[in-house]
Amino acid sequence: MVRDHGFHPVRVTRIVRETTDARTYVLDAPFGYRAGQFLTLRACGTLRSYSMSSSPDTDGELMTTVKRVPGGLVSNWLHDHLAPGDLIEVTRPAGVFCLRETTAPLVAFCGGSGITPVMSLAKSALATTDRRVRILAADRDAGSVIFADALAELARRHPSRFEIRHHLDADDGFVTPGAVREFAGDDTDADFYICGPEPYMELVERALLAHGAAPERILVERFTPAEEPPAAPEAPAESELEGTVTIVFAGKKHTVPQHSGETFLMSARRAGLSPPYSCEAGNCATCIAQVTEGRAEMRVNNALEEDEVAEGWVLTCQGEPASPRVTVVYED
Repeated sequence: MVRDHGFHPVRVTRIVRETTDARTYVLDAPFGYRAGQFLTLRACGTLRSYSMSSSPDTDGELMTTVKRVPGGLVSNWLHDHLAPGDLIEVTRPAGVFCLRETTAPLVAFCGGSGITPVMSLAKSALATTDRRVRILAADRDAGSVIFADALAELARRHPSRFEIRHHLDADDGFVTPGAVREFAGDDTDADFYICGPEPYMELVERALLAHGAAPERILVERFTPAEEPPAAPEAPAESELEGTVTIVFAGKKHTVPQHSGETFLMSARRAGLSPPYSCEAGNCATCIAQVTEGRAEMRVNNALEEDEVAEGWVLTCQGEPASPRVTVVYED
């Protein structure tokens, strides 16, 4: 496949107020996508990835839902300045936090705006399969619950297959490992989806593993944007390896010596380039490029599918040279 990771102008057709600090942006974007995927938005001179809250199987519009983050550069700009009719720049949808071909139950744990991709997954699973879907949604208080009415409607329409349980921190304290185990119950063979604040996701994942869930059945969606790119320090001479990395960016080649432990993104920065990136954790695919010469290995890959990796695509924030000569090409 040839992945189109360029930016495309799309128009905002509607904005839906979900809560006091969450908005759904309905986009006139003719993109195909899978439930649970995200798109990357370019605004305020930076990039952020946001999951779709719509389902390609039940909704005729593409929607992404954004919660205002205190001090957040992009989320605050979206809430304060974006209006219906405006154009924004986004990539085509990407990501692997998607439904798998199985009849196993879908059990999801989400915190706050982590309900966004889970909502997409739930709608598609209920519409296209016979799977049971169960969601534990943790929120600060009743006024913070995103999609409260839509979740209640899913429960009304699918009483035997869908369960939504709301956990309100203001009433019950934070979610505990015991609460996770109790909600998972006997469904240790389920596909478990986790999305929310990092401490919440770590707690849920540890609790599920301790409860007997297999690691390969646990899918975690993480977006941790780096606010500033770390400086590329001059590596000591002894860290240089026998080999080179060639970065093709904006149609021009830049070759630097290989340095031990250095990712392609770090090599590109050392060459004086400013390629795209966002999370720097192997989760969002914003930094994608293609290896056209040599071999690469990735430390973490939570964004690319197997066929993409087979065709040479690499997350440059996680990819390192695995041969003496490597050429990495960023899309124009």
